[in-house]
Amino acid sequence: MRSKLTIVLFALTFLVSCTSPGRATSTPATPAPTLSPTDSPAPSMPLAILVLPADMSQEQYDQYQTLVYDLAQANGMRFQVLNTLTPEDLALVGPALKIVIALPPDPGLAALTSVAPGVQFLAVGIPDLAPASNLSTIGANGIPIDQQAFLAGYIAGLVAPEWKVGILYQKDTTGGKAARDAFANGFTFYCGTCRNPIFPQPSGIYPVPLGIPADAQEGEYTAYADILVHNSVKVVYVYPGIATHELLDYITQSTDMLVISETLPDETARTHWVVSIRPVLISSIKNIFTDLVAGRGGQIIPTPLFLADVNPDLLSEGKLRLAQDVLGGLQNGTIGTGATP
Repeated sequence: MRSKLTIVLFALTFLVSCTSPGRATSTPATPAPTLSPTDSPAPSMPLAILVLPADMSQEQYDQYQTLVYDLAQANGMRFQVLNTLTPEDLALVGPALKIVIALPPDPGLAALTSVAPGVQFLAVGIPDLAPASNLSTIGANGIPIDQQAFLAGYIAGLVAPEWKVGILYQKDTTGGKAARDAFANGFTFYCGTCRNPIFPQPSGIYPVPLGIPADAQEGEYTAYADILVHNSVKVVYVYPGIATHELLDYITQSTDMLVISETLPDETARTHWVVSIRPVLISSIKNIFTDLVAGRGGQIIPTPLFLADVNPDLLSEGKLRLAQDVLGGLQNGTIGTGATP
């Protein structure tokens, strides 16, 4: 029995001695999994990029950022804000990028649209871009000052006693001349020659157009407003190019004239403020976003106008509806302004 145990111990000792010291025995490697032809990596979440200038006002910056963020979230997309955009940026984000919305200055969209034909680009307020199937534009031709002025002339005729209306515009400028002519045409569109058959005098002086020279100092603008007062003007359209806070404050606080312009200066002006005729780009971005998601590009959208700061004591619900109808006609092309902006 003892001899058998000795033999077994000897055999075990021999086996241990044949194994290298400090080295564990290996286990067979498991083969790496391979993708079948029907398998693919999980796709990245689609990305929308908003390009905003670094020097934009914080209010506008936040407004555009919030809008596009909400639109991206609603359409199952990621969202990113950049101040510039280059072809290298496009290569970095790769095929996940689906939409780019850019505001001035132009980040070089002509080149970017060629580099990324599968991305839908939207240029907001950027002029002189060549058409492309993956490039849409909003407001590429700027603010339609002739439509603003035409509508202002129409509304002025609606609310002014005895149709006593006038316009303050910038003299000897293309935009100022277009506003002057369009305002007169809008006024005529509302009421023709607007003659009072009982009290025809002073005949033919309304609307009163008054141009402020381009070299006039802003402190001199109020003197031109006084000229309109002396001509019994009751409603004045102040061309946005010369609508300084000082001028608007003077008219609304120191005269009896009512005002139509682009932006209400402050709440103190509201009692003498008829309405603001304001360009609005936000709504157009919202309206086109689903088309961009669906890949429908190449759209050209003019700058839309919107009636804001409406004074219901001066512009009643019925008159406002008439003004909205004219605005719709101006923007869909069924009403022309008769002026070249």
